[in-house]
Amino acid sequence: MTVYSGPVFDMAVNQFGVIANYLEIPMDERDRLLLPKRAITVSCPIHCDDGTVAVFEGYRVQHHLTLGPTKGGTRFAPSVDIGEIAALAIWMSWKCALVGLPYGGAKGGVRVDLSTISKRELEALSRRYMQEMIPFVGPHTDVMAPDMGTNEQVMAWFMDTYSMYQGQTVTEIVTGKPVSSGGTLGRREATGRGAAYLARRVMKELSIDANNATAVVQGFGNVGSYAALGLHRFGLKVIAVSDHTGALHDAAGLDIPALMRHASTHGSISGFSSQLQFDPAQILMLPCDVLVPAAVERVIDGKIAENLKCRILAEGANGPTTPDADLVLDKRRDEIFLIPDILCNSGGVVVSYFEWVQDLQQLFWEEEEVMRREYHILDRAFEQMVARARADNISHRTAAMAIGVEKVRAAKATRGLFP
Repeated sequence: MTVYSGPVFDMAVNQFGVIANYLEIPMDERDRLLLPKRAITVSCPIHCDDGTVAVFEGYRVQHHLTLGPTKGGTRFAPSVDIGEIAALAIWMSWKCALVGLPYGGAKGGVRVDLSTISKRELEALSRRYMQEMIPFVGPHTDVMAPDMGTNEQVMAWFMDTYSMYQGQTVTEIVTGKPVSSGGTLGRREATGRGAAYLARRVMKELSIDANNATAVVQGFGNVGSYAALGLHRFGLKVIAVSDHTGALHDAAGLDIPALMRHASTHGSISGFSSQLQFDPAQILMLPCDVLVPAAVERVIDGKIAENLKCRILAEGANGPTTPDADLVLDKRRDEIFLIPDILCNSGGVVVSYFEWVQDLQQLFWEEEEVMRREYHILDRAFEQMVARARADNISHRTAAMAIGVEKVRAAKATRGLFP
């Protein structure tokens, strides 16, 4: 019996079961590794612009604190529930361990449709959510970051609210802040930039010429847009992109810098071009060299996996591929090179770690240093994943998650069980 439920949490449980069986983890150890340390549910009442009071439900799940404070984003979306947040926290644990960060995983969220609230109401909701979380978070307990529906401004409100409570500025309570408020250069671009970097590395291994290659990006938020920009700068033609408003397709390659400027001004790709409109349902199955699902969870199921026509699948989103799709991809290993989400989108948490370190030290780096360190960590984790997959003849996802789970398991074993 558990308070967590839903398809996203079930997916996280299924994935862990595969890894636990592969690692032959005894049954009596599994729940301690899988189930979150704590889950918090709060009510967030705010004064609305029309004089009424609205109450929003918020969550925070901290998976484990064995290796250090927990770390994870906060999403504002109408689909948020405790099961989804728990799954994302679990995945964050394996991700942090894979890339060698001294964190456990966490995730938070508020169930809200952002299209229905004003900027003032968003600020009130952001501040109230952080106020409710203050007893449970801290720079050495749980460090928040942006996610879907939140951004640098929301992180600044979080940081200011926590700082007012402490009576001093505490920049290290959140990452993903504006640079002017203690953020780091390169954080905004880090996740998408890391996904593009890893895709280019795989292209070199597969002897794919970037100047003759194509890419498709599903999702054009912070991750997808910077992944598209990175691939564009590497010489690829980004032939299709999509977001919640629709899709665009141009076999000659889209003007990604212009599209990013449009999306920044208008909030979406809608209105960029009526001639280039395309069916969003078909975008994942377009022939291309690099496919980047960078939207939400569970967009690639078994049927879609059978019809993928990419050479490299670079998972920019968290959990975009369902377990039944993994079975298909495992059979197509020779056709499709998978860069699993816990590695492919880890650039964001890597640079968040750099931001936290810089805030604690009050010593800030140039962007070139941030990028150099990010790519070094991604290269190291990539090499470990590929070596493990080849040695044991397993999928890249199984290899990456196994490395993460092993590190958490080893830390729990050496620390023991208190009391």
